Formats: sequence, structure tokens, C-alpha cells
Amino acid sequence: MVGRQWRYGTGAVLVALLMVLAAPWLGHARTVENGRDYLLVGAATNEPTPHRACTPQMLSGDRQQVTVEAPPEGWSGEPQALDVFNVFAGEVRLKHGDREICGNMHDARTRDSRFRAGIGMVAVPPAGSHEPFVVSWQRPLKARWVPTLLLGAPSPVQQNDTARLLVRAACIAVAIALALSALMAFLTTRDRTFLFYIVATVVLVLWQSILGGLSGYPEPWLPIGDRGPWWLLSLTAATLALVLPALWRLNGGDRVLPRSRLAQQLLLWGLMGVAVLVPWLQRESLAVVARVLQACFIGGCLLSLAMGVWARVRGDAWAVAGLASLSPMLVLVVADATRAQWLFEYRVEALQLAVTWLLMMAAYALNQRLGRLRQQRDEMRQLAETDMLTGLPNRRAGLQQLDQQLQRVQREGGTLVIGFLDIDLFKDINDRHGHAVGDQVLVAVAQALRAAVRHQDEVVRMGGEEFLLLLPGMPRELAATRLEQLRQRITELCRHLQVPGLEVTASIGLAQWRPGEDDLAALLRRADHAMYVAKRSGRNRVFDGETVDPLLPA
Repeated sequence: MVGRQWRYGTGAVLVALLMVLAAPWLGHARTVENGRDYLLVGAATNEPTPHRACTPQMLSGDRQQVTVEAPPEGWSGEPQALDVFNVFAGEVRLKHGDREICGNMHDARTRDSRFRAGIGMVAVPPAGSHEPFVVSWQRPLKARWVPTLLLGAPSPVQQNDTARLLVRAACIAVAIALALSALMAFLTTRDRTFLFYIVATVVLVLWQSILGGLSGYPEPWLPIGDRGPWWLLSLTAATLALVLPALWRLNGGDRVLPRSRLAQQLLLWGLMGVAVLVPWLQRESLAVVARVLQACFIGGCLLSLAMGVWARVRGDAWAVAGLASLSPMLVLVVADATRAQWLFEYRVEALQLAVTWLLMMAAYALNQRLGRLRQQRDEMRQLAETDMLTGLPNRRAGLQQLDQQLQRVQREGGTLVIGFLDIDLFKDINDRHGHAVGDQVLVAVAQALRAAVRHQDEVVRMGGEEFLLLLPGMPRELAATRLEQLRQRITELCRHLQVPGLEVTASIGLAQWRPGEDDLAALLRRADHAMYVAKRSGRNRVFDGETVDPLLPA
């Protein structure tokens, strides 16, 4: 009854909470006119289309420029869209005729709202005109990190732009989801490996946001300004400081070469030092840092590959996950060395997908680690709570189960009957037939009890030749009958051991929980006392401790 009332009360509270949360929407719903099949939200605006003219300050510094010429026969007269990708810092200038705009990847407010992943322009050159598009950008830090210009009809160009944005945003969303999952695992296990993974994921999310321009979408949420190269290189160094040791470990480096941990620590803190130093460098020094970081990345990938192959040859099954996590990185290294066009065109998306794959494989390895931790915990718990001879719960586990049953009947009502069983003259059995036969008797008794009880009942070995039976929900009279049947079954089953002269009997004491009077200790004392009454009454019997003790003085 108590449990039912608790459930009803909880349900009522949840219904009331849902009604409170739904009230604002219900209030709005009442304002909708009957018969309308659409909903108009928002309001008219007088805000002009975002457009920012270029200033000499924006166009200062070392810049590169390219002219996109018209076809030999001239422009067709249809709208032309030009979108610029893979510019990681500074202003991008697009000019056609008298129209000129500038946009920054780290501030979406400065860009044409029709382009979300790049900086674009839509123009309508007169038919037959040869007026070119002129595009300029800040010179990149590395020679092969060149911008990609996409020219075409507005619709497919904008679709390509949107697809790029979706890939970039999806990679960040997956990383955030993996970090939250690792946070839950850390709160459960307190394993610092998950905390390291969370920190690495947060750094990679920031790095991806700056790399793909999402740090400025829909408005800037990182104070990058004109310091894009410094931010990007600093976070690249921090990313490598976390990713390279992770690749090494995933490929079995710690298992094959345990002494390599010192080198990992030196690499981690060295790259973190570079990350801290970068903001203080002059722009001329950034190119050198970029080349050093690229060399560290390629060298780390190759060393991790060699370690993964070696570990796999040595039979390390976990190295497969490491090699799988490394494969996209190696593809990027080879593509960059061979100057593959697809990498020039989709460098940002390729880098983000490779990093996301690494995070997923690292999460897989962490989940495997969590599974091993849980398995070890379960094994230790089983060892701590299981009697090794009979396979039954031991005294510690039995008392926990009894306490849980008492809490349940106190909360939900019902009955709880326990039986305390002791094998008669067990010391004589050991002395006469040997301890090996005594162990066989204990195992046979445990099997007899376990086979005869219901699935909700519990059988516990309390120690030595004593057993405890928990019979929740069973009336006392029926429990007494069931314990009598168990007593007879023990005697019959032990005869099958075929040990000459072996006789096995048991004395059982019964006790029932008394609401408002008993606690765990009192209930056990009455059952134990009832068992001793059964022994003093001649052994090999069941005594109901809820009746008057005939051996006690009146």
C-alpha cells in the first residue's frame, strides 16, 4: 500500500510539473485563430542587408591576389556566385566592377548571409562582359595551405557551402557528445583517463571552431579578431600535445615500451610550452612554428604506425583500434605529400573528419577500458561476496540481502520469513569421514537448498555448517512446511554421496519479521535461538520461533 501511494504521489507531481511547463505554450495556442493553417512569426524589419566595405587597414599586410577571368565569350548574363574557402585568418576581399566587399571567417556578421562556410559574393555581370572577379587574402603561413575558390551558379555553390557547414558543425557536435559521455563515465569511475579525454576533446572543439570559422558563427564567441594565425597555431600545438600521446597509447606504446611514458610527458609539456609561447611571437616567426608542428605531426604519426604494427605482430589485439584511429591521419599525410587536389579543396573538412574519427576510436578504447574496470569490479565483488566452496552468497552478502528485504517489506508491506539451518554433528562428520567428505556434504546441502527454493528466495552460507534462507512474501505456516520439506530433502540427497556410515541431518529455526519491533539483528537472534531450540529438542527438525519455546521456564 505504501509503495502504491508513493508511485501515485510521484505520478501526480510529474503531471503537475508537465502542466506548469506546458502552460506558456498553451497560452500562446489560445491566441491562434480557428481555421488558420499557417503561423507567421517574427516581424517586419528596417535593418539593411549586412555589408561591409573594405578599408585600407583591412587590406594592409602581406596579401595574395588572384583574378578570376570571364570565359572567352564573356559572361552569360546569368547570376554568378563566387565562394572562397580555407582562408584561416584575415580579411578576404572580393571585387567585381564597382562592387567590393570584405569578410572575415571569424565573424559571420561581416559576410554575405547566403554563404555560411565561406566568404562569397553573387554578382550579375552583363552578357558578353569580360569584367573579372578579383579576390585577395592574407598570405597563408604554409605554402600548400591555399584558398579554394568555387565559381558557378548561386544554387549549387550555396548548396556546397551549406554542406561544408553541416560537416563542420556535425564534427563539433559529435565531439561535444563524446565529451559529455566521457564526463558521465568519469563521474561514475573517477578514472583520470576519462578526464584527460574530456580536456583533449574540449581543446579539439576549440581548434575545430577556429579552423572552420565556426568561432564566428552566428556571432563571434571567441575574441579572435585579427589574431587568427596566433590562435590557430597555439591550439594546434595544444592539440598535438594531446593527440600524439593518445595515438602512441592507442597503438600499444605504453604496453610494449612502458619506459616511453617519460618521453610522452616531455613531448606533451614541450608542445604545451609552444602553445603558451605562440601568442607572444611576431608574425614572421609563425611560419617556422607551423613547419615545426607539421614535422612533429608527421613524425608522431609514423612512429605510432610503426609501434602499432609491431604491437599487432606481437599479438596485441588492442593495437587494431590504434591502427584504425591512425589511418585517416596517414591518408592526410600521404595526400599532402602527393599534393592531392581533394585535400586542397576540402582541407578543413578532411582534418575535422580525421580528428572526429580519432575521438570516436579513443572513445571506443575508453569504453573497452570501462568494460574491463566493471568486469574487474564485478569479479572482485563476486569474490568478496561469494562462498568459494558452495557458490552461495557468503555472510556479508547475505546480511546485505536481508537488510534489503527488510527495507522492502517496511516500504511496501508483506511478510518476510527466514530460516536458520545448521547441519547436525558436522564436526563428527569431519572427524569420522575426513574434511573432503565434509566439503562434499556442504556442497550437497547447498545444491539441495538452491534447487528447492523459489526464484525470489535466497540461500546464504553464513559460515561453517550454517545456512540462512530468506523467504519473502511466504506465509509463516507455508514457510514452516517448506523448511520441513528441505530438511527431508537434505537427508535424502546426502545418502546419494555413497559414503558408508554417513548420516546427514539438519536443524532449522524459523523466525518472521515483526513490524515495528524487529531490526536485522533481532530477527537473526530469534532465528538462531529457534535453531538451537530445535537442536536441544533432539535435532533433525524445524522449530517455529514464533511459538512458545517449550524448553524455557514459564
